[in-house]
Amino acid sequence: MIFLKLPLLLGAVMLAMMGGSGVMAATSRPLRCIMYLTGQHPVAPQIDQLDHVTHVALAFMSPSIFNDPLNQEWPLFTTVHHVRPRFPNHTKVLIAIGGWGDTIGFSVAALNDETRTLFAANVAKMVEATGADGVDVDWEYPGGNGEDYKQIPNSDKRWEIAAYPLLLQELRSALGPDKVISAAVPGLHRDMLAFTRETVPRIMRHVDFLNVMTYDMMNRRDTVTKHHTGVELSLQAVDAYVAAGAAPQKLNLGFAFYLKYFKTEQDACAQTSPVGCPTVEMEDPVSGADLGRSGAFSWHDDVPKHLRASYDRALAQGVYDHDQGGYYYWDPTEALWWTFDTPDAIKQKFPKVMEKRRLGGVFAWGLGEDAPNYDHLAALNEGLANLKGQFTDERDEL
Repeated sequence: MIFLKLPLLLGAVMLAMMGGSGVMAATSRPLRCIMYLTGQHPVAPQIDQLDHVTHVALAFMSPSIFNDPLNQEWPLFTTVHHVRPRFPNHTKVLIAIGGWGDTIGFSVAALNDETRTLFAANVAKMVEATGADGVDVDWEYPGGNGEDYKQIPNSDKRWEIAAYPLLLQELRSALGPDKVISAAVPGLHRDMLAFTRETVPRIMRHVDFLNVMTYDMMNRRDTVTKHHTGVELSLQAVDAYVAAGAAPQKLNLGFAFYLKYFKTEQDACAQTSPVGCPTVEMEDPVSGADLGRSGAFSWHDDVPKHLRASYDRALAQGVYDHDQGGYYYWDPTEALWWTFDTPDAIKQKFPKVMEKRRLGGVFAWGLGEDAPNYDHLAALNEGLANLKGQFTDERDEL
């Protein structure tokens, strides 16, 4: 047995001696846990409930302000100085730039070498001025399919696909190797226009990790019911990024601390399985505007009065779909489809997604959205603890 182990020992010694020679080194690090702290719900629990949190991203700062060569002000709902004491000492504080509908500033920034340089230089000034540890780039839909997809067709945004990694490259150059750069990226394959086998390897050279938005995977553009944050759809999302060239250890699984509801066809859903049954039309076919037949609210929000009875039924009578991995309730009285995660559903994602795909971390939108009880945060903490807080981070040392 000694002779059998000797080559393995020698191999390990050789690998250690070859640091900087391009071999892949494995190091043990805590699983990442990123919490978005939002201006809508800027609250947090006691610090002893935040021990697993490795990063907090303050959302949002508008990308447009970084395109002004004279700008010296960085408006945000809070300050890094105010947030740091509310989290453990090891927690890094990031500034999240952008958001779902705030994309024009990114398009302007990505246009050419000059605009990318200006944008990145201003981001670096902001990071220095605020004392942040880095930024989260929340340009969620480069290349199209954003909120304005009916007004500006995807064909007019195709150039953004190649420009997106160039903007990240410029950010890395301006911020240097020690600041964190993360990016929030779409979870639906139809929206991954800028995340291909050609672009993802280039993207990954410049970011520390990607926050894969494995929520909102049912939205008002859909025509049948599905789980907005289900297991099967989450697996499909992370598999798509891995197939395109992202290391699983560089991907974070997204969790939603909020509920979603959608109006369905009453008769059709009553006669078949509520999973996959037809919805009513939920957005204007010409403008893409919301027709008010779907919505979302967080656990911290007051339940809208017109939804209270249906919401109560959803909590009392909801069930877990063991086939596709999602918690749901179809209300036959109101013809409403409810889709959300319970604490138990969150726990199930750790063996079914995190462990199965060996992902590097988790994130949630958002921390304050789970107030005041923080039951979903507790489930996330339990899942992280059960994985013993470790993952293998393989990185090229060239």
